[in-house]
Amino acid sequence: MPGDTIYTLVFFCWLAGAAAFVVGLHRMNSPATARDGNRLSAAGMALAVVATFAYLVTRPAGIGTTALVIIGAGIVVGGGAGLWLARTVKMTAMPQLVSLFNAVGGGAAALVAIEDFLRVVGTSAETISTSIFVVLGVVIGCVTFTGSLVASGKLQGLVPGRPITFRGSRLLTIGLAIVALGGTALLVAGAAGAVALTPLETLLVLTAIIAAALIFGVTMVLPIGGADMPVVISLLNSFTGTAAAMAGFVINNPVLIIAGALVGAAGAILTTLMADAMNRSIGNILVGGFGTGDSGPAAAGAGGGGTVREISPDDVAVQLAYAQHVIVVPGYGLAVAQAQHSVRELAELLESRGVDVKYAIHPVAGRMPGHMNVLLAEANVPYPQLKEMEEINPEFGRADVALVVGANDVTNPAARSDASSPIYGMPILDVDQAKSIVVLKRSMGKGYAGIDNPLYADPKTGMLFADAKEGLEQLVAAVKQV
Repeated sequence: MPGDTIYTLVFFCWLAGAAAFVVGLHRMNSPATARDGNRLSAAGMALAVVATFAYLVTRPAGIGTTALVIIGAGIVVGGGAGLWLARTVKMTAMPQLVSLFNAVGGGAAALVAIEDFLRVVGTSAETISTSIFVVLGVVIGCVTFTGSLVASGKLQGLVPGRPITFRGSRLLTIGLAIVALGGTALLVAGAAGAVALTPLETLLVLTAIIAAALIFGVTMVLPIGGADMPVVISLLNSFTGTAAAMAGFVINNPVLIIAGALVGAAGAILTTLMADAMNRSIGNILVGGFGTGDSGPAAAGAGGGGTVREISPDDVAVQLAYAQHVIVVPGYGLAVAQAQHSVRELAELLESRGVDVKYAIHPVAGRMPGHMNVLLAEANVPYPQLKEMEEINPEFGRADVALVVGANDVTNPAARSDASSPIYGMPILDVDQAKSIVVLKRSMGKGYAGIDNPLYADPKTGMLFADAKEGLEQLVAAVKQV
């Protein structure tokens, strides 16, 4: 029949789109092919959307004019907003944007599951499997929605970056989890016929689950400090994919299942890797209480009572110009100042003088996974110069100068030597092994972990107090005069 033929073609388009997701994700393994991989994945999604729309229009049941208007409006508004945000958002706001995208994805998956459940409740289609997938999609999607909004607020400064708790907050979180789990069990039991639930009672239970999940997302993220935000973003991204996969099971859409599973699995792997990079378990992160958010200016001293040595741009320029090996350590301060182009200009100037320049990338530097990689790629820094922590750490001992630009916690030697430090055991960049260290930052303010950095009192360290972009521009001008 014509309808069967159309569905077969649509199904193959869905599989082609899913294959594009897989290949595209694989090509994102390397920055050299990541852009092509992103385009391929986007093309696969476009194919899946067009095929689905064509199927809805041509199927025997047809599609109403109202539905067409709603779909068209959604494409125009959503696509337009996405295009505008992608073109106008600053790199410093990229973590917040990623969190908002997570919220939108989780919310959309939850709405899809809710709509499908409302359609089948009280009918023979209300099966055990449908109930399970609906509840999972609703719970994970709602938690992701509100949790991502809170995370975005913390990153934007609308919500304090420090851990926020109140008396009984953890008991409330546990109680909400119990409500969600109990409601899930009740809906599944009702679908199995073990418990007699009227359609109204079923909807009331679903409403309770939705409310509990929405509040749980808030209470889960509020106690998590700013230092753990990169891991939280990755975890919520994994939740978004998982919620989308559950929605795919609900509406029997293979491309949504595959895409959601890919995002969920990739996010889970990345979350584990980032937690390992911080020497913290996922459980410890979710319990919260670590990191106070960016602190204000502190007194001109370092933790442990050491003496800080301030140096001028001219002094730094001489060190850099006559060095053989320089390692640049970028951090969030570089992103805040939008100084990625300035650091590339300085590096190119040094290279023209025969200096070997590399960039040390810590897995959790910045406010989202891969933040420094994306930032430097935007400035067209050659990817071979970007060295991951395991690769660059052995080279610090041979470096004449380590130039730290806005990085704090990821260079803190207390992670190796101070067992009482909250970051003790966290792998860090071995900046203190360099022959000379220059730290470019605006003040002696603490990083997101809220602790002092004894690196600043190291006799080999010189502090250049300036905005990252302004300071790098001063260094460029000074090196040209050497």
